[in-house]
Amino acid sequence: MTIWYGGDYNPEQWPTDIWDEDVRLMNRAGVSLATVGVFSWARLEPRPGEYDFAWLDGVLDLLHAHGVRVDLATATASPPPWLALRHPETLPVTEQGVRMSVGSRQQYCPSSPVYRERARELVRRMVERYADHPALELWHVNNEYGCHISHCYCDVSAAAFRDWLRAKYVRIEELNRVWGTAFWSQRYDSFDEVSPPRAAPTFRNPTQLLDYDRFSNDELLACYRSEVAIIRAGSTVPVTTNFMGFFKAVDYWTWAREVDIVSDDTYPDPADPDSPAYAAMVRDLMRSLGDGAPWLLMEQAPGAVNWRRRNAAKSPGQMRAWSYQCVARGADGILFFQWRQSAVGSEKFHSGLVPHGGTDTRVWREVEQLGQELAALSGRTEDAAIAGTRVPSNVAIALDWDSWWALEQPASPTEVSYVRTLFAWHSALTSVGLTVDFVRADADLSGYRLVVVPAHFTATDSQVRNLAAVVQTGTLVVGFGTAITDENLHVRLGGYLGEPLRRALGVWIEEFAPPAAPDLTNLGAGTPPELVLDGEVFGGPAAGRVWAEYVRVEDAETVATFAEGPLNGWPAVTRRATGGGAGWYVATLPDPGALRRLAERIVRDAGLDLPAPAARGDRVETVRRGGYVFVINHGAHEAEILLDGTDALTGARTLGLRLAPQGVAVIRPE
Repeated sequence: MTIWYGGDYNPEQWPTDIWDEDVRLMNRAGVSLATVGVFSWARLEPRPGEYDFAWLDGVLDLLHAHGVRVDLATATASPPPWLALRHPETLPVTEQGVRMSVGSRQQYCPSSPVYRERARELVRRMVERYADHPALELWHVNNEYGCHISHCYCDVSAAAFRDWLRAKYVRIEELNRVWGTAFWSQRYDSFDEVSPPRAAPTFRNPTQLLDYDRFSNDELLACYRSEVAIIRAGSTVPVTTNFMGFFKAVDYWTWAREVDIVSDDTYPDPADPDSPAYAAMVRDLMRSLGDGAPWLLMEQAPGAVNWRRRNAAKSPGQMRAWSYQCVARGADGILFFQWRQSAVGSEKFHSGLVPHGGTDTRVWREVEQLGQELAALSGRTEDAAIAGTRVPSNVAIALDWDSWWALEQPASPTEVSYVRTLFAWHSALTSVGLTVDFVRADADLSGYRLVVVPAHFTATDSQVRNLAAVVQTGTLVVGFGTAITDENLHVRLGGYLGEPLRRALGVWIEEFAPPAAPDLTNLGAGTPPELVLDGEVFGGPAAGRVWAEYVRVEDAETVATFAEGPLNGWPAVTRRATGGGAGWYVATLPDPGALRRLAERIVRDAGLDLPAPAARGDRVETVRRGGYVFVINHGAHEAEILLDGTDALTGARTLGLRLAPQGVAVIRPE
């Protein structure tokens, strides 16, 4: 099976005499898949109803003649200027009432019927013309949904929101009950009185905000579905759209079942030492969204991006190392944005596979090397294949977009980053050698020996019951801030958590007490103090951050306590044993070292064997996929491989092999 290699190809930016050089270089680099037409609507339909496909015909024919497969985009991500001129109501509006303009991209209201119809018509024409083209490998719908406009607050969106509310609540009395409109005199007499949560004098209704997040996700998904319906009616080629890692605005659980192949755009910061660990979490999410099936890295940068305040270049070998991280964690394709670095426009300083400097450059030499290696790995026999294989895991972290949206609203107990909390737990588990899946809290969790639930703020009754059931046969770890509210943001009274989780964990929560510095308002808040933690489970001094609680123990063991201040002596970590498993509760976020030691204790308590280290060194990543063990050295110094086998990339014997910084070995163990 093939590991795809390539990236976004935008030939419309270049004169046609460059195209022949492009395909020659693609063959030289081992490019096997090119994404075409992402931002070409204005070229395909230069005037309303007038279509020009001749240039695209030539591009697809040229790629096919040189053996390059095509991921064909529907081009609907950036409407042409004529649409805004004739239909200004298609332009999005901010919370503050500012109507955005043309001159950038993604300048459309997701609820606009005019935009949707014009997009559908373009897709119809493309499907009719290219459904049977021999180069077509994949349909690429739109691009990065919600990246710039995830929520629109125009009158068209307001009308669509009212229709969405009518469908959900049926009766206005039910909306009033769920939204709690008795508070602050917000009662509505009809759905016609309801507006989007636009800019307001102070805190807006929390459940209205959450519903608008849900509505906005659904409107973007409706845009996607309207295009996909046309594609599926006229083509049997698989469909995808590119996700964006941990992207708050769009609930990828609801999207994942709508794509044939999960694909992702991700751009870790080369200047951030945590980037490899964070990127690993993103890769695990993509694999999990597809239920463990192989996924596709649709975009990454071969070098620097152009949209950060300071844009670091990738170190020598870093692009290759991060690409192999994707393959190790389940990717069957490594693509980039973009093929040829632009000479004009807003992304001209974003790196490309063919850089401004041409082929006598470090970047190009690394591009050729990676392409040759991936082609060689793709050509391996089935009994030693990588592509198509899965990544095993029996550890999971529960991920919930409703909780993400709700936890980070204003007027909450304290400032908490949901993703940073997930990252802390993911890093702790992977640092002891485990591979982690992400799961929905209401999914079948019976295949996991250990399930971790960090800050699952908004939980339905069925989710609470499903999580509580884990302790019957496995180990459940519940982090702070979990099940504080139901799905309507109504507080769970009587100690939070919900009765099933309270019984499973043997604790209840009396009061929140997050660490806080004086809030000096106009002068800004100070840095919250760290909490001192005490417990052998941490293996040494430990500090807590972000959150703390007065935890009341009913029939659990106190494993660690808070050691100073008003919380002195109160439980920080508890454990309740059951007949077939255990339930742990962690009332704070321990510092990274302490959390790693706690995770190791929990893993051993769950009866899981920690894998023997495959290498010795700082910041070495090890992942098993299929019959191979991937070892990637993200550190600044050499690492030594401790696993005996053969490196599929070099043919070398691996025991004792030294891996340079950014070095990679793909080991077939003896």
